[in-house]
Amino acid sequence: MKQFFIIFFIFLSSLSFAQQTDYVDFTHGMVKLEVVPDSNSISGMVAYKFDIKKPVDSIFVDAENLDIADVFLNNEPIAFNQLKDKVVIKNQFSTSKDNDVLILYSAKPKKAMYFVNRGEHKQVWTQGQGKYTSNWLPSIDDVNDKIEFDLLITCDKKYEVVSNGLLVDKQVNGSSFIWHYDMQKPMSSYLVALAVGNYSKKTETSKSGIPLEYYYYLEDSLKVEPTYRYSKQMFDYLEEEIAVPFPWQNYKQVPVHDFLYAGMENTSCTIFSDAYVVDSIGFNDRNYVNVNAHELAHQWFGDLVTAKSGEHHWLQEGFATYYALLAEKEIFGNEYFYFALFDTAQELGRQDVAGEGTSLLNPKSSSLTFYQRGAWVLHALRSKVGDNVFTQAVKNYLVKYQFSSAETNDFITEVEKVYGAKLTSFFNLWVEQKEFPFDSAIHLLQKQAVKINEYVMVDCEANSSKCAEQLTSYISDKAKVRIIAQNPQWVTKDAFKNSLKVRQAIAQYMTVIPKGLKEEFESLLDDKSYLTIESALYNLWVNFPEERTKYLFKTRNIHGFSDKNVRLLWIVLNLNTPFYEADNKAALYNELVDYTSERYDADLRINAFNYLKMIKSCDDNCKKNLENAKSHHNWRLVKFAKELSEQLQNKN
Repeated sequence: MKQFFIIFFIFLSSLSFAQQTDYVDFTHGMVKLEVVPDSNSISGMVAYKFDIKKPVDSIFVDAENLDIADVFLNNEPIAFNQLKDKVVIKNQFSTSKDNDVLILYSAKPKKAMYFVNRGEHKQVWTQGQGKYTSNWLPSIDDVNDKIEFDLLITCDKKYEVVSNGLLVDKQVNGSSFIWHYDMQKPMSSYLVALAVGNYSKKTETSKSGIPLEYYYYLEDSLKVEPTYRYSKQMFDYLEEEIAVPFPWQNYKQVPVHDFLYAGMENTSCTIFSDAYVVDSIGFNDRNYVNVNAHELAHQWFGDLVTAKSGEHHWLQEGFATYYALLAEKEIFGNEYFYFALFDTAQELGRQDVAGEGTSLLNPKSSSLTFYQRGAWVLHALRSKVGDNVFTQAVKNYLVKYQFSSAETNDFITEVEKVYGAKLTSFFNLWVEQKEFPFDSAIHLLQKQAVKINEYVMVDCEANSSKCAEQLTSYISDKAKVRIIAQNPQWVTKDAFKNSLKVRQAIAQYMTVIPKGLKEEFESLLDDKSYLTIESALYNLWVNFPEERTKYLFKTRNIHGFSDKNVRLLWIVLNLNTPFYEADNKAALYNELVDYTSERYDADLRINAFNYLKMIKSCDDNCKKNLENAKSHHNWRLVKFAKELSEQLQNKN
């Protein structure tokens, strides 16, 4: 019985905590923080203003594993209870405005703020999506409590500090700078962000006068243009398309090392993986354009208007995915847009066949559902109600719920108001039912895009001789890639005259190279595509052993993307080519092992480990780096390291 009462008390406590927004409204947060990159530590204070909406006997601030030193309520010290994840202040609070709570704290964060080594340099960055900011800042995990934040961050002068809002001041403080960032509008706490590192920046101004700041590493000045290509164009397009002015005073984008995801839409300050920092060749294969547009769209959908709870998550991710596609359509054209929708419809269909499909309102839905099915809802809706109704409804929705939260019915209501009729059956089909309406989606695309019909008709698995002719016809590149994937034997000399993407498919799928196509296949090594070069190098090396040294010599100085895809392959092929660069074999092997060390990002380390596994040569240094990888902050690397370590142990 005693255990029952303890459990019941904990339940009631958690329930009251979850409902705090009914009683308390936090309105402003002044953060003063000192970041010490070399010690992996922070210390500082946060002062919140809050209103009491209804009498209550306690308030709390979320604080996950933070060391709380003191708390002051309305300028007076006050006793507090520190739980594992909260600071609770008991007091008889009556209805009132502009109360103050000041919290002094320090921490060595284990989550949400990461201290990483980028080569010889230290870097610090945050990732608070969901409810993780409270791991480094006493804050409010509830996304429905919007707060206007100002941040004063002290850090060593050798680092640049980037955060939300406008940099209004930068003061000298001994060997440090104090950076003062000011937000003028409220936001959810999970969107508070910080990036510390060795950066420079380029600034443009949008058509509407918003400063656009592009940060980059000092050594990457030549990669700024390809990395941030189309940024201003997409910004101007989305502001016009959404028909609601950009809601924040400026917009920054900052690449960071070993980021957990592709990007994160922190308010006015997107942080993204530096794997997307590319040169002009890398841009052709793996660019930042989609992620760039997606995180920018979130500044409206997610940051300006936030989903009230997990079951409405598509209001953020589906909208951001759809508007990113619209921005790409503006740049790359209709064919790109419709094939992107076609591909995601195929993925959603396969998810249903695997029995993993869910309603869009299921908070446990997959990312594929939230992002891609969400985007499909908006495309189908726009097709049904028309451009004018759709645009006006989205505008009304954003304006009505700006700087607050919304749920799916709120959006539906705004659409129905402008449309002038109920859309119950539409939303039942596209949003609520478990299965994605695959047939309806494909039928819609077939009406809208001729190239989709053409693609669907292509089928070379029956070895039709017509396919060889199609490779030199005017059908879409997408269809030609499908032909090559199904039957690379139809590739002729004329097929090599196609676009970069079609030639890339030839490099990938033609694993057996006829001698009559050897010269044409060798030309693939000159393409402006690291993926093409990687595939072509391997297939040429395998097919023509007598000319391996020629192919290795030609590609010896090509590294590829940040994960060094071409360089790693080149090293392994070199190690397996007798008498070529014989004196450098040991140095090359050591270079390969070095890429598994913590100096490099997770993707490069995984690639290097995989190659060492393939050649069955993980030495003591490799195993030491593998052990180190098990404690990395990137879950993919941790999982990989544990699995590979187990495999190596089983072989011994």
